[in-house]
Amino acid sequence: MQRSVSNQSFHAFANPSGLRKLLISAAQNTELPIAMLTIFFAIISLLYATVGQAGGTAFLALMAFASFPSTQMRPTALLLNIVAATYSTWLFNRGGFIDWKRLKLFLIASVPAALIGGFTILSPHLYDAITGVVLIFAAAILLIGRSRRAISDGDAPSWGAITTGAGIGLVSGLTGVGGGVFLAPVLIAMRWASPKETAALSAPFIWVNSAVGLVGAIYAGQLPSPQTWLYALGAVTGAMIGTTIGLRWLSETTTRYVIAVVLIAAGILLMVLATR
Repeated sequence: MQRSVSNQSFHAFANPSGLRKLLISAAQNTELPIAMLTIFFAIISLLYATVGQAGGTAFLALMAFASFPSTQMRPTALLLNIVAATYSTWLFNRGGFIDWKRLKLFLIASVPAALIGGFTILSPHLYDAITGVVLIFAAAILLIGRSRRAISDGDAPSWGAITTGAGIGLVSGLTGVGGGVFLAPVLIAMRWASPKETAALSAPFIWVNSAVGLVGAIYAGQLPSPQTWLYALGAVTGAMIGTTIGLRWLSETTTRYVIAVVLIAAGILLMVLATR
């Protein structure tokens, strides 16, 4: 029996259609595939947490690939964002890396915008296409931007922080993305924060926007997957490992390029899903 399950898993990963069937069965409450899906969520959370991100874009892409009901995807991703970002925020704050005064300007406008976005429901294909393009564009800005240094020129001007916060907050609520993947390239490209500072600012920004967006999504009648508690265990485990890696072993330059790779991967995946 054990060998049969192992062979099934191997063939699933070797064959894209087999992997898709495996993920679909995970969404349908089959015990082993649910465990595998939980591992996927943990891996995503680990990779994103190294740069202060929660993984909302990849969470959504994975759920779409696994054929989760569209009404569950956004609230589930937002809840997993909250879980992953909670640990990262706590660890960054304990180390004194979060500049709360700087962050406050972005949150003033993002919170009401995220709530408005949470009340609105987009079609899955429209979400995938728009968000995929935006993420790839954001990665391009990050890679070819005017600054190649790992330092910042100073705090963002009030108008820039409020405008940026409002735009990102709206997109966050609409899509179920915490907003960190949009905030990060803006902060670095505009030289408002270094890559390390950006990672520290992204985690609490994601937490707040995800919490507000989740309130709006629930009000609009969308509820998380019944298995979210299990996926959350994977997400927080990945966040614990990934945040530690990011703080201890990634340099400023490496962090910048890891963020870009994460954006490109998530963008391409969402664009592919939009063509389904």
